[in-house]
Amino acid sequence: MEQKSVIKLSHCDKDIYCFFVPDQCPECGVSFSGKRLEEAPVSVPSPFSNGHKEPCAFLVTSSEDGALRDFDGGSDLHTGITDTNGVVYSYTERGVQREHAGWERCVCVPLVQPDMFSLMSQWDPYLEKFSSAQTWDPAWQSFNEESHNCYSYSLMFINCVLATQSKRALSKDEFTRSFVLPRIKRASKYITLCREISQNHFYIVDSLRRNSGEGPSEDEDSKNNRDPLFLTRPESR
Repeated sequence: MEQKSVIKLSHCDKDIYCFFVPDQCPECGVSFSGKRLEEAPVSVPSPFSNGHKEPCAFLVTSSEDGALRDFDGGSDLHTGITDTNGVVYSYTERGVQREHAGWERCVCVPLVQPDMFSLMSQWDPYLEKFSSAQTWDPAWQSFNEESHNCYSYSLMFINCVLATQSKRALSKDEFTRSFVLPRIKRASKYITLCREISQNHFYIVDSLRRNSGEGPSEDEDSKNNRDPLFLTRPESR
């Protein structure tokens, strides 16, 4: 099911989330005609991307054909790596799969800066050679849900590329905590928001401007969760 776009309006010290712009405020009943600039509707960025349009990226998708159930803690997740053409490489019980479709709704971690032409020119050969190794051949080593799975495949490839760039490897905990978990949490919140709107037409909360001292704003939170992992990033000191 195609996900509708979420819109946010601010009025009478409330933030109002919906799928369409109403004629009047659902909280106070005042018409929105002639509204002030700060009350104009804004689009809430979706945390999801079409993985096949995200070259050189780490992807997380639901292994189920769900809609609002995805990423809510009740679905199994599947990970993969895209090549420069958006083909998704992922490890399964049948070995490494190369898919041109099926990853249209993903959480995405960009891995390479667009201007890193040298790395991008080697990306596809790196990925193909890595994926053809016996480690990922079911005849040599079986898939294991705990220790030899799609996540270990993806992270091992990332660390192999980091090694070619003379960068240190990332542990599973570090990669998950820094780059994956914040995006999964944002996706889960977005799905909860969509569910509330679907059931009640609106989701209304106190305006963030009234609680500006209680944490990062929605825009800041979204920006932080979109921060990419660039394999050519400088080492932290």
